[in-house]
Amino acid sequence: MSGTPRARAGGAAPPVRHGGRGTPLRARSAALLAATLGPGLVVMLADTDAGSLITAAKSGAVWGYAMVLPQVLLIPVLYAVQEITVRLGVATGEGHGALIRRHFGQGVALLSSLTLFLSATGALLSEFAAVAGVGEIFGVSRWTTVPIATAFLVGIAMTGSYKRAERIGIALGLAELAFIPAMIMAHPSLTSLARGLASAPVANHSYLMLLTANIGAVIMPWMIFYQQGAVVDRGLREEDLGRERRDTAIGAVLTQVVSIATVVLFAATVGRHGSGEGLETVGAMSAALQPFVGTVAAKALLGLAMLGAALVAALVASLAAAWGLSEVFGWTHSLNERPDRATCKFYTIYWLAHILGAAVVLSGAGLVETVVDVEVMNALLLPIVLGLLLALEARALPERLRMRGAHRAAVLGVSILVMAFGLLLLPSIV
Repeated sequence: MSGTPRARAGGAAPPVRHGGRGTPLRARSAALLAATLGPGLVVMLADTDAGSLITAAKSGAVWGYAMVLPQVLLIPVLYAVQEITVRLGVATGEGHGALIRRHFGQGVALLSSLTLFLSATGALLSEFAAVAGVGEIFGVSRWTTVPIATAFLVGIAMTGSYKRAERIGIALGLAELAFIPAMIMAHPSLTSLARGLASAPVANHSYLMLLTANIGAVIMPWMIFYQQGAVVDRGLREEDLGRERRDTAIGAVLTQVVSIATVVLFAATVGRHGSGEGLETVGAMSAALQPFVGTVAAKALLGLAMLGAALVAALVASLAAAWGLSEVFGWTHSLNERPDRATCKFYTIYWLAHILGAAVVLSGAGLVETVVDVEVMNALLLPIVLGLLLALEARALPERLRMRGAHRAAVLGVSILVMAFGLLLLPSIV
């Protein structure tokens, strides 16, 4: 393997170029967008994972429409964070863990890998628990659904193509849009929604805890590792930056639309008639919705959305863990290379992540019931994760790609606010 950063990042193939001199401009633009569309969209669809959806459902059920405004405000925050990973990936050709190791040393890289391990583990437990829950609302045992899902996810990595895995992930994640017709069926009150948008009871500790959980559900450490690794494995370069930014922006809006639909759905139904306590599982969510939208609709729409969300997030979180740990330890890593002696460590991490996550869920351990706690943990990890990301942006990028002026001030301000938010709640959480 050559000594260039892009080669060390796992042998990424060069980006696909489409269109020649005789190709119409519109056709060339469409082909180029299709060639680039992917990393930002798939990571954002994975962002709205089972844990995020359960957190959003609980938020709507407990606090009604007052939790819609935070979901809207998190769109630019989410985009700003993930856009930095795009610039880092296209400019350096290295994954997030490799850059941390090169610029800050092995000790800091190990600390970053710990945040990745914790967040990815929490995500995988949530995803496999959701897969089990979807099966159980249709009367199918978790001993059937979880092994099938595990085999499917392990098989995706065996195709020898990152782009193929990405397309499968996007197809799975788009099932989350089922929450939109479910929301419409709930007939939310537009007047109540407008009042909720003007309400933010931040003085209430319960509201702050769920708000922190929603922040942790939107910005997760494994997303940062994944998108930068995906940009490298996809072979994207600086000329692709504009299209990948659009891809990320589209994904940021789409994922928050799904979260908003979930909040509104449960605010318009469960929130009007109950406390919303106990919404920690897919089965509980389905049972809570059935009196309002019907048994068939509750099972079908909720099951479809949660299954798609769980599978795409399990794929992305496990790939992020495999990429990130391989980068920290300097192992060869790329989905564009089939398993062999050089890539065996990378693939072993990916396989074990799924197998161990499935095993814990099948064991019935109580860990699978702590979804909101996992999202709060993600929020508490943000000072480390965002701190390193901003430090890399200032150190690893060439001057022409660094943030400047008002853009830099806005991103730094929002990042500090998000980091401080988690830290301020640490004493009461402990």
